[in-house]
Amino acid sequence: MRIWPIFKKEMRLYFTSPVAWVIMAVFLFIAGYFFYSIFSYYARVSMQSAMNPMGGGLNERRSGTIELLLTYPVRDGAVLLAKFLAAFTLYVLMIALTLLYPAIIWYFAPLEWGPILTGYAGLLLMGATFIAVGVFASSLTENQIVAALVSFLILLMFWVVGWSADFADPALARVLQHLSLTEHNESFAKGVFETKDVIFYVNFTLVALFLALRSLEARRWKG
Repeated sequence: MRIWPIFKKEMRLYFTSPVAWVIMAVFLFIAGYFFYSIFSYYARVSMQSAMNPMGGGLNERRSGTIELLLTYPVRDGAVLLAKFLAAFTLYVLMIALTLLYPAIIWYFAPLEWGPILTGYAGLLLMGATFIAVGVFASSLTENQIVAALVSFLILLMFWVVGWSADFADPALARVLQHLSLTEHNESFAKGVFETKDVIFYVNFTLVALFLALRSLEARRWKG
């Protein structure tokens, strides 16, 4: 499958237009804001704890290109995989840039990098799932707004499904919790690398890409 040429074309499209730069700038601005806010909070609480030792402790630990690509003499699977990999590469770059924030703290104080890197692994796995869902939604329609809305609704459903587990019987609750995207990220956020969570995200990503492939094949069949 000719994945590499399509991948390079997708990456060129990202970085020769303002789209990637704007997304990265907005993402880093928001991430930086949260970093500054949380860091300031912990710094303030740490100072208060130092001044008042009895006060308690502190514990811190769619650009519409699918239609164009479908006209290429390549298989649908190559188109989908290349598009997914290009979007995921951009996402990895965005996440990697945020390593600057823990590095700043590390410069001034020691850090436990194990839990931090585990948290990043969880973000990458969940991000791959989100991107695969976006690729699936893009395969359903030529309208970018509709594709974005479909992606949002699908992800929202799997985001909040775990909340219903609190009101369901035990058997159903376990199913709902297993389907929740956030439930499987909690272990990573706590510094625990669970194989079952990795398998969940990988399977979710593969299923979304498989459905996208079937959708593209159906669109070709219909002409």
